[in-house]
Amino acid sequence: MIDVGIITGSGIYRLPEEGGLRRVETRFGEARVAVTKAGPWRVGSIPRHGEGHDHLPHTIPHRANLTALKQLGARAVLATTTVGAIDPDVRLGRPILFDDLFFPGNHLPNGGACTLFTEPGDPERGHLIQSEPFSPRLRRRAELAAGTLGLEVTVGGVYGHTNGPRFETRAEVRWLRAAGVAAVSQTCGPEAVLAGELGLPYGLVGFPVNHAAGVSEPEPKEALERLLGLSAEVLSRLVLRTAATLKEADLTYDHGYVHRVEGGVADNKAGPPSDVTVRGSP
Repeated sequence: MIDVGIITGSGIYRLPEEGGLRRVETRFGEARVAVTKAGPWRVGSIPRHGEGHDHLPHTIPHRANLTALKQLGARAVLATTTVGAIDPDVRLGRPILFDDLFFPGNHLPNGGACTLFTEPGDPERGHLIQSEPFSPRLRRRAELAAGTLGLEVTVGGVYGHTNGPRFETRAEVRWLRAAGVAAVSQTCGPEAVLAGELGLPYGLVGFPVNHAAGVSEPEPKEALERLLGLSAEVLSRLVLRTAATLKEADLTYDHGYVHRVEGGVADNKAGPPSDVTVRGSP
């Protein structure tokens, strides 16, 4: 069993000192989770693209990955992603600790709704309501961990999700920029939503490796490859240090809840269930 889940993006297919591999069967399929330790915590890690980058964004089994971590006992999830900068002021090579999400389609890679609530009448079904999509506690821990590693990070910023696997057009980049998106990739919108439905605090750190179409002149291939290599090194160190420094309170999902639907709207007039705590305004 584990305490913390880590989901890694492009270039990170194994974390240092990973231990045994567990195959976890879920109702959404199998996920393979490598188990290690970080500080006092047992950690289960999943490379979202697969060990050989088998999965492009449109075939990543998001529901199996998140459900497997939950089944193994995870109480929080840290995730990494390489991103393209939408905001021209975003500095390439400086990690971003995201605090908001732009994911208006709310679709899984196969085009279906991004939710774990797939069965009509399921007593667990409901509407995810959050004060924000990324855990403030995990973001603060990541910021502190970056300081101990001597890393400069950008704290806050809107993460934009597009479905891929193609990259965004100039028109789409203008749309994202108008929405206030700082940086974009094609993988983490579903993770943030599904983690919330499972009651798992989710923290996301992105590493800008290029500018999106129309933001600036394209980076030379050599510069892109250098930044991709640097991202794997930096993000691995950062998420492991963050995990190692987590406190018990950081594993609490206190910035949202699932509004259960039990027999109709009338049953929910009293508000959210009494056994949940909500911070901030949904």
